[in-house]
Amino acid sequence: MTRIMEVLVVEDEMLLAMDIEAMIEDSGHRVLAEAASLQDVQALPDDLNPQLAFVDLHLAHNSTGFEVCSYIRQHWPDTLIIFVTANVSKIPADFSGAHGVIAKPFSHAGVVNAIKYLADGAFDPPPSIPRPASLVASPHLKTRWG
Repeated sequence: MTRIMEVLVVEDEMLLAMDIEAMIEDSGHRVLAEAASLQDVQALPDDLNPQLAFVDLHLAHNSTGFEVCSYIRQHWPDTLIIFVTANVSKIPADFSGAHGVIAKPFSHAGVVNAIKYLADGAFDPPPSIPRPASLVASPHLKTRWG
């Protein structure tokens, strides 16, 4: 039986958000909500409870992925947070509490394999499959899964 993750997508570029959402659905998971800014995330219901969030660093309304990450950690502490950015060098060593990063530009296969790995670990940690090269894991992910 395949378990379905509910995923939050935080990306202000509409076409890129749609592309990520299609990859999530192609992987058999469900897009729970989408947002383009911190304000959009703050407007989501507190009972939403995503299992995974893909978060860009530069967002609409002068908000950042770091702010979104902090908000998610406070409101949905069990959510796996993965930055998706072309600015990987801007991510601090502690990943601001996020669990990993996927660099833009990314491939369809790279994102789908990362989703499979994350789902495997979310439902039965640690993952039983190897971490794909497309996903750079943070120390927080390693600590979470041992």
